[in-house]
Amino acid sequence: MIDRVALLRLIRTEGVGPQTYRRLRARFDTPEEALAAIPALARAGGRAKPPFVPSLGDVRRELDRHDKLGATLLFMGEPDYPKLLALLPDAPPMIAVLGDVSILHRPIVAVVGARNASVNGARIAADIAAELAASGRPIASGLARGIDAAAHTAALRTGTTIAAIPGGLDVVYPPEHRALQAEIAANGVLIAEAPPGTAPLARHFPKRNRIIAGLSLGVVVIEAALRSGSLITARYALDYGREVFAVPGSPLDARARGTNDLIRQGAHLTESAGDVLANLPDQPGALFADARITPVQPGLAEPVAALDSVGSDIDMARRDIPRLLSASPITVDELALHCQFSASVMVAVLMELELAGRIETLPGNRIGLLLDP
Repeated sequence: MIDRVALLRLIRTEGVGPQTYRRLRARFDTPEEALAAIPALARAGGRAKPPFVPSLGDVRRELDRHDKLGATLLFMGEPDYPKLLALLPDAPPMIAVLGDVSILHRPIVAVVGARNASVNGARIAADIAAELAASGRPIASGLARGIDAAAHTAALRTGTTIAAIPGGLDVVYPPEHRALQAEIAANGVLIAEAPPGTAPLARHFPKRNRIIAGLSLGVVVIEAALRSGSLITARYALDYGREVFAVPGSPLDARARGTNDLIRQGAHLTESAGDVLANLPDQPGALFADARITPVQPGLAEPVAALDSVGSDIDMARRDIPRLLSASPITVDELALHCQFSASVMVAVLMELELAGRIETLPGNRIGLLLDP
């Protein structure tokens, strides 16, 4: 059995995002071997100082805090880890859960939307969530004000709900949802990717949104402006092969522009839970059908020696791949289309660059260039 302490040390190591974690696990037999290799990999990516690796004491303290909260830790690859979430190329290596883990294995539907929801929008969200929850489909959302809160509250009345939060399990956000967060933990499921004590920051919300989309067979969007977190969740759902449902609204209401645009792009026009149930599949659609590579393929699990043996090819890739990137994120697939290197070389260099702190891996299989450390 793999040591969970070593796994968590690897997950919490500086520069190890979800995709780099999977690449390291594919290349090395044990997390201890991956941890030992990280300084050299970061150096190859252009970093002078080794990344921070938490000590055994640091990780055990985190585990103790989760224990005191009553949390269950689900690591990727374990039987209780949600199967739909595991399909994501950027699935969280570990999630901390308060509540009934079995709920995560039911057919889940997400309901998301505007924080500044109208009375009608909140009522529609509540009606749809209540009926879907009553049909045995847990409702996933982000515990935000407005549509999220209306969906969670209604689902608890007729069934159950799942809240993915942007901070630690012990952090309440927004503060006025303390009672709702506690009720979800007691009668549903509360999920966090971050360690206890982590305050929600802007960069955490897209990560939270990709968990909501990844858990769900479909995402219902109610009242979303053209630039909103709800549309980010919908975009992730499309990337992950999930169904997207949108409730139309008045063209005079800025909160309806995003949902109306989703319908123009092919989302299911949705007026009731019946519209969702009529178009909800039993399984997600084909995932990443057009991808040239994904972060983990059997052929990419090459030993370090094999990568070193490619010589000038990997040296050229280390020089050329950063030149193809910018601060504006692109997908790994887009990068693959514009570089002449093999998938194994490209993946190896991306791993080195992330460990060196030169690139950032974002939800949706995207990467962006950062300033040199």
